[in-house]
Amino acid sequence: MRAHRKIGAALATAALAVGFGAVAAPSAGAAAGCWTNDGGIRWYCNNVSGAPVYGIIGNNHSYPDSGKIVGYMYSNPSWFYCKEDGQAWVGGPHPTRWLMTVADNGQLGFMKDTAIYSETDPVRDCYG
Repeated sequence: MRAHRKIGAALATAALAVGFGAVAAPSAGAAAGCWTNDGGIRWYCNNVSGAPVYGIIGNNHSYPDSGKIVGYMYSNPSWFYCKEDGQAWVGGPHPTRWLMTVADNGQLGFMKDTAIYSETDPVRDCYG
């Protein structure tokens, strides 16, 4: 009987975790796209307030450093320079997409696509 209770408790905990994960993660598929007001220099997107902005590997501005947080983005919406695909795994509808921006403390870096509610497809590519 104790084993059944433990299994039931574990399943309930897993179900809650999955449920909370689904609520906390933005859904780009149902969201309106990011927009620009200045000819595409800056793209504005709705995002998670307080999302981390990650640093850049070396002097090459095209590679986010997923292990180094350089600041946070508390504004919403926030602006982004461009998007970069094929980088470190982030999950979501664009599993390897990061967006270049400037954190609220002035540090240049990248935000994970999963921290952005707006569909990021309209944002220009960083290189290409």
